This record gives sequence, structure tokens and C-alpha cells, in this order.
Amino acid sequence: MKMKAGKIFLLLLCLNVITIGVIANPPTCDANLGEACSDSSEWQGEFFPGIPKIKYEGPSSKNPLAYKWYNKEEEILGKKMKDWMRFSVAFWHTFRGSGSDPFGAPTKSWPWEDGTNSVAMAKRRMKANFEFINKLGVDWWCFHDRDIAPDGKTLEESNANLDEVVALAKELQGTKIRPLWGTAQLFMHPRYMHGGATSSELGVYVYSAAQVKKAMEVTHYLGGENYVFWGGREGYQTLLNTDMGRELDHMARFFESAAAYKKKIGFNGTLLIEPKPQEPTKHQYDWDAATAANFLRKYGLEGEFKLNIECNHATLSGHSCHHELETARLNSMLGNIDANTGDPQIGWDTDQFLTDIGEATLVMLSVVRNGGLAPGGFNFDAKLRRESTDVEDLFIAHISGMDTLARGLCNVAKLIEDGSLAELVRKRYQSFDSELGAQIEAGKADFDMLEKKAFELGEPKVASAKQELAEMIFQSAL
Repeated sequence: MKMKAGKIFLLLLCLNVITIGVIANPPTCDANLGEACSDSSEWQGEFFPGIPKIKYEGPSSKNPLAYKWYNKEEEILGKKMKDWMRFSVAFWHTFRGSGSDPFGAPTKSWPWEDGTNSVAMAKRRMKANFEFINKLGVDWWCFHDRDIAPDGKTLEESNANLDEVVALAKELQGTKIRPLWGTAQLFMHPRYMHGGATSSELGVYVYSAAQVKKAMEVTHYLGGENYVFWGGREGYQTLLNTDMGRELDHMARFFESAAAYKKKIGFNGTLLIEPKPQEPTKHQYDWDAATAANFLRKYGLEGEFKLNIECNHATLSGHSCHHELETARLNSMLGNIDANTGDPQIGWDTDQFLTDIGEATLVMLSVVRNGGLAPGGFNFDAKLRRESTDVEDLFIAHISGMDTLARGLCNVAKLIEDGSLAELVRKRYQSFDSELGAQIEAGKADFDMLEKKAFELGEPKVASAKQELAEMIFQSAL
């Protein structure tokens, strides 16, 4: 076929422009590129083109892709913000979330997805994960084993898949980023329909132990700070066909083995249990912080485990997040926080990003009283709403959650500096700042002594608790 000289020149010019463009601008996973991102796990371009590194611009900023309150190097109450927070990205919600719920089909699929659950696809997600983390400016991430690497036909194949993806994660982490915690996913596969460590099937118990062993090794290899047990998937629907005592004993033996293996491999991270009510069963063996703490004490495990408190789980168990954090803290068991919230009109775990300033202030009040969370931190176990389908929304959601908690920390600093709330609490209990009160609190006042004092003192006068004043002082700091 013959072609005129002018057309040949234009063709060569176009090819030259395309070549220059490819060299000058590496490929990106833009939403309009169709299948370009699914060609290879070796994709080297940006997954979030046009999204800059998120910077602090202050409260007056109108930029949705900037921090208004989270100034990570700012020192508050003796620590930098980043050290109070230790923010983490949850891999499963951020990169495996589909927008589905119990009554709705998936609403989103990110541009880099090819519709498979292959190892190649898993490696591509991992690259997107670390680009996201670097642009967000955090140092931590959290994962389930089966979220980052696909299940194989055999346990050996599953382990090999995990090893391949983890090798890439280790490379991409560099020297700065680490897992806040890792865990094994012992709930999605049909084999776990009766639970993992509490399953009535011996084979499932054994398989669970092997899967947790591998997940602990991987977390240790990646330099993880903690390891979480999702005990909440165990529980009972009815007691008619359940041996509750036997299941609790089995779970305790499982945790004992985990604590022993942690020491064997030299893993210095904290083992965490996450209280979780009514999902998927109507009652769980770790319903709330108090139940989980009691379980640990019963089996002598309180020195081996701490609690990972999730705010949305607190409300599902009938408590506030602040109540659960204080319960864990006062029991010396507060290890980590899954920062999210739920919709009060919905009776399941909606995992929304925490944006309520008042709730965030109460959360940070517990964290400050605890002296911080390290080696724990805040994991954003939160997902986009079904209606939010832009890649940009992933950043906006995390920025909003981080700013909310940072603002909560600033509010706590104001409350402490003002001192009015602390003074109100002190005055409420000042009757115990007496010789008798000191004897009671020291355990040196028996009933005979107290009866004698009751006759002497007569009818007690009960002062106002000044609840409305407490709320006024608290609200004035928001």
C-alpha cells in the first residue's frame, strides 16, 4: 500500500509525540484507562494520578485533599500528634471494599481491578496500597491474610500465595512503614461456619491453628507491632445444640498455644483480642470489653493479651466507645483502637469513618489518660459509603477521620489546661478525701467500723452531681 509523504510525516510525528509522552509521563491507573492497569502485576505507574501527597494546611483550608487539624509534628501534651495517633490504613476496607451490604450488591470496583482474585491482582493491590499510604503520610497498615493473598486449593498453596505477596509488601514497605497489626481471616470461608477455635469440628480447629501460625509468622516477618484475634466470629445462635463450656475451653487452649508460639519465634508484638457482639451470631463469647477481660482472667491469659477496641462494636453491645475504652484502660488491657462509628438507626456493623467531634474528644480523653497507645494505635477499620465511588473519596474519608481525632486531641488539651472538668470531678468525690474515706479505699474499714460511723454521722447529705455543668464545660471545648 502506498502512502503520501505528508501522511507519512504526520504518522511519524504522532508516533514521536506518543513515545515522548510515555517516556516523560509514566503510565497511571486513571479511571478512564480501561484495561490498561490490568495488563500486568508489574505495573509501575501511579494508581492515584492527580492526588498529591496530603499536607497540613490548617483549619481555614477549604482544600478537601489537605489536613485541617492533623499536624503530625505538632507537640500536644508532651508528644507529637503522630505519636499520640499512630494512624493505620485497613487493607480490607480500603482495597477490598466493594460497597456491598446485607441488602445491596457491590457499587464500586477500582480502576486497577481485573475481576480476579489472582496472585497477580493481589500484588497490584499491594502496590496501590503503599502508594496510598505514602501519599496519605502515615506509617502503619493492617491486614488479614486472605485479604492480601488469595486462598489456594490447599493450605500449602494458600501459604505459597501469601509468601509471594508478602515478599512484595516487605520490599514496598521500605524502612519506615510497618503493619500496626496482622491477623488471620477465620470467618469468610465455609469451613468456618461454626467458628474457628470454637468449631465443633476437630479438623477446623487444626486448620485454624495452622492458618494463625502462618499469619503470625508473616506479621513478625513484616515487623508488625501487634497481632489480633478475631474471636468475635465465634459464639452461639442457640444453647440447645452448643456446649458453651467446651467451646470456651477450646478457645482458651488456642490462645495459650498462640502465646507460646509468639515467644518461640521471638515476636515481640502484643497479642490483641477484639470484643465483637452479635455478628454473625446473636451472642459472642467476647461480647464487650468486660466479657473479654473476664475470659482472659478466668484462663490466666491477662498477662498475654490486651484488647483491640472497635467503636462500632461498643455501640452494638449497648455501650459508648468511651465506656469500652475506659473499661479496657482501667483493667490495664487497652492495646489498640479501631477508629470507626456506626449509624444509630442501623443494627449492624456499618464501619463508618468517625467524624463526630464530641465522640472523638471522649476517645482521645481515654487515650491521653492511658498515656498513649504504643505499640498500638488507631486503625481505620472504616469503609466508604455505598454512594461514594470515586478513588478520591478514599483519601477524603481518611483525611476526615484523621482530622476528627486530631481535633479531639486538641480539645482534650483545652479541657486539661482549663481544669474545670477535673475540678468538678474532684469535688464530687471530695467526701472520700477524709480519714474514713482513706481507710475505705485502703481496704481497712470493715462493716463493724462502718456501722458505728453510720450511727455517728446520721442521715447523709447528698450533693448535686452537676451533670449539666459537666456537659456545658465539655461542650465549650469542642
